[in-house]
Amino acid sequence: MGKSSKKYAASRELFDRKTQYSVDEAVEILKKMPEKKFDESVELSVRLGVDPRHADQQVRGTVSLPRGLGKTVRIVVFAKGEPAAAAEVAGADHVGADDLAEKVQGGWTDFDVAIATPDMMGTVGRIGRVLGPRGLMPNPKSGTVTPDPARAVEEAKAGRVEFRVDKQANIHVPIGKSSFEVDALAENLSSVLDVIVKARPAASKGQYVRSATISKTMSPGVRLDRSALG
Repeated sequence: MGKSSKKYAASRELFDRKTQYSVDEAVEILKKMPEKKFDESVELSVRLGVDPRHADQQVRGTVSLPRGLGKTVRIVVFAKGEPAAAAEVAGADHVGADDLAEKVQGGWTDFDVAIATPDMMGTVGRIGRVLGPRGLMPNPKSGTVTPDPARAVEEAKAGRVEFRVDKQANIHVPIGKSSFEVDALAENLSSVLDVIVKARPAASKGQYVRSATISKTMSPGVRLDRSALG
């Protein structure tokens, strides 16, 4: 058995896979798991009782993590003139127009968030085939198509994350890093859960949140108590 599989097995012994834990308990279990050589991301996975094939049962949104994300978010902004200059001052990693679109068209996607001003969406639309499959396409609903890209850059840098239900009715959202304190992870987790619960579509019938787990990059998932999930 390799080192990583030994650590995984040791992590598994810390909890019962069938038991559902409160937010604080689940985070504490995660914190007790053996550390890796890098600062693992912590992710929340939620299974919803929706049918994503129907447009009126789509679930998506954004949430600003109160304790941040614990990582450097790389941001590109498609803009010209004054909004472009403001986005640069706000800390965007790359700002451009046709030149930036050309670079992305060539296969460069070394960034986490793409923001665009409304007048640039014609240009951005042409590279949708590159951005779309990677979940990087700017969208007005998530605040990434905006006449004020500087503000969007500041929010993204501060720990604003986007979530969207996938074809299997699951949502995966990063909520911090393994090095975070228990209370910081618990606070971020509760904030994300609240927003997902509030994003329930009117067309969703029956139980909305079916199950939820939290896990580190290379750890087993710990189940959350359904009564805390709304």
